Amino acid sequence: MTALVRLRLAGFLRTGRILAPLLAGLVVLGVLYGGGRAQPAEAYGVSAVVLFPVLAWQTKLLLDVEPDVQRRMALVAVGSRRREQVAGLVAATVVALGTVALALLLPWPLGGLAGPVAADDRPLPVGIALGLWAHLLAVPAAVALGALASRACVGSTGYGVAVLAVGSVVAVVFGRSGSALPWLAPPVMPTARATTAGVAVPTALLLTGWAVLWSGVVLAGYAWRRRLRG
Repeated sequence: MTALVRLRLAGFLRTGRILAPLLAGLVVLGVLYGGGRAQPAEAYGVSAVVLFPVLAWQTKLLLDVEPDVQRRMALVAVGSRRREQVAGLVAATVVALGTVALALLLPWPLGGLAGPVAADDRPLPVGIALGLWAHLLAVPAAVALGALASRACVGSTGYGVAVLAVGSVVAVVFGRSGSALPWLAPPVMPTARATTAGVAVPTALLLTGWAVLWSGVVLAGYAWRRRLRG
């Protein structure tokens, strides 16, 4: 399975498909940070929201690089449908974490972050830790959505784009404050608000559990669809 992860990562890099979502994400974040300096927790919270659809798109592209015949051969090679699926998800997570690392580093050379100014501003390490937490919560949800939109799951590029678009819109619409159905969306918006307003330990645990549960449900749907499609 490790060899299959490396193979998929190599294919994603060699084909250059990593460039489109990566450049799109960096451009949007560059515009965001170019608008002025902000506290790390607030800036990174917004960054996680912006990156969510980018990471999902990135995951879809990675899983779609492999031709259908090669994917079936990989399934035979690893001897298990679950291993084949996990290998793809692990590869997508590795790429997503690399993108997150770039997103966390980007505002520093751009001068987009400010240290504590007022007495109630968080210390810089605390703000950075909250920003890292916000991004790490976005990763599993984005990978799950991207997997659900992959060609192996939905059968065509058009359906995949529709799944990505609907998932991204749902994340924003149902993630708004006062939403009647907040649990339908991953907690990227609530997490961004929490990093700005302050995060108590119970709130952090609730948001973390929410992200894990939402991602698990979507990944279960992905596995079910893959099983139906053979």
